[in-house]
Amino acid sequence: MSTRPKIEHLPYYVYSAWAPQFAERLRLSTTESNLIGLFGNLGMYTLGIPIGMFVDERGSRPAVLAGAFLLAIGYAPLCISFEKAAGSVPVLCFFSYLTGLGGCMAFAGAVKTSALNWPTHRGTATAFPLAAFGLSAFFFSFVGAVFFPGSTSSFLMLLAWGAFGLTFSGYFFLKVFPRVSYQEVPSEASESQPPARQRARSMTEPGTSSNPDAVPPSPGTSSRASPASDASRAAISSDTEAGDDALLHETLPLIPDVVTADIIGGASVDQDVSHRVDIRGWKLLFCLDFWQLFAIMAILAGTGLMTINNIGNDANALWRHYNPSVDEPFLVSHQQIHVSILSVFNFVGRLLSGIGSDYLVKSLHASRIWCLAVACGIFLLAQVCALQIEMPQKLVFVSGLSGLAYGGLFGVFPSIVAETFGIRGLSQNWGFMMLAPVASGNVFNLLYGRIYDHHSVVEPDGTRSCDDGIACYRTAYAVTSTACALGLFITLYIIHYQRVRYLKAKDKLEEED
Repeated sequence: MSTRPKIEHLPYYVYSAWAPQFAERLRLSTTESNLIGLFGNLGMYTLGIPIGMFVDERGSRPAVLAGAFLLAIGYAPLCISFEKAAGSVPVLCFFSYLTGLGGCMAFAGAVKTSALNWPTHRGTATAFPLAAFGLSAFFFSFVGAVFFPGSTSSFLMLLAWGAFGLTFSGYFFLKVFPRVSYQEVPSEASESQPPARQRARSMTEPGTSSNPDAVPPSPGTSSRASPASDASRAAISSDTEAGDDALLHETLPLIPDVVTADIIGGASVDQDVSHRVDIRGWKLLFCLDFWQLFAIMAILAGTGLMTINNIGNDANALWRHYNPSVDEPFLVSHQQIHVSILSVFNFVGRLLSGIGSDYLVKSLHASRIWCLAVACGIFLLAQVCALQIEMPQKLVFVSGLSGLAYGGLFGVFPSIVAETFGIRGLSQNWGFMMLAPVASGNVFNLLYGRIYDHHSVVEPDGTRSCDDGIACYRTAYAVTSTACALGLFITLYIIHYQRVRYLKAKDKLEEED
């Protein structure tokens, strides 16, 4: 089947490249600057649930189109405010929120389209739009450094028009291809085996499903299809033959309302566990797996957002302490370098975790959760580096490791959510999961701002600067180091918990046999 990748380019991670100069020109404190950045994060996360429901019901294209216009509407006033050196913090927060909201809408559409078009390689498929999302900061930083060196105003205008143009052009290439399924012909050997033995043979450990036949039906399921399931299959067959309405296939239920044994036994190429599970809405809140994953996302995403939003402040503090004579263009260029490093390693991390998780599942029959454990370890290493590095030239280890870990986290998480709770409600379930960084991101970023402001000196003209080097922010990274250690513990516990649950279920089926 011929397909075309769907990639949305969004300037979400580029905030650190212009935030310090923006704050200096408008006489903002680090806390106020971080508050503006936080509203961009809130725009990305707080409306994820309704946006996800909209994408699940209406398809990806309307969301991407709306996202393109919101990105332009958000960045243009920020540019005007910088040029006039005026603007109230609440108003600036509102427009920053719109930039995050626009990114959220385009992002949700791109990920859902990729997940639907490549159901048997979902980790790899979703990794590409996720990786492009992370690489966007490098793209905009590079273009800004080449064509508008040292000009924050021109850079903000580039974000407004560039984000709109790239996302708007991606709208025309979004398409969901109809799923072509086939009915497996049962062999005599499989028909002669008792149902319990068939279930035991087909059982797989949670998070390791790669074969359509590797997921068992629930015990006690009737082998006879109900009229409801017959009607659902007939509707799917009819819609697949039509194949002309992309929206129809994009919003089509991906599993019947009644999943019966004969449907599972005659699995299609894309009928993995994510097509047989449908947990969403309020049911999600009563699911232990959701809260475990929610905790990991909150800890790691909040830690990553703190560095992403403040790597420019880190660089300024170290350089001003190391060489007080550095000028503004020098600081701007090094801020953009660290943003580019964050972006590139973010891109690499998303690709490696997405593709690597498919390799873990298909070749090693291991859980995708191991990718989260690796991300936790890299995050912890990045925090240790931030606590130790005092030479500004070595700050690249903090930005590089943070980008790699953040990319690794988001590169695999959509696949884990789809496998755990089902592909039908992926967008809205992802919206629930995106609420996790709202609280943690706010706490870590505001904590960083308070600590940085405590060490800053306010000049007579209202400008602020911190020349204490690593002391400007060390306490903040001590807190996130503890959080990452807790996240690693929770991740390893989940892997152990899933393993024990899998072995108990397997033993129970063997006893029934």
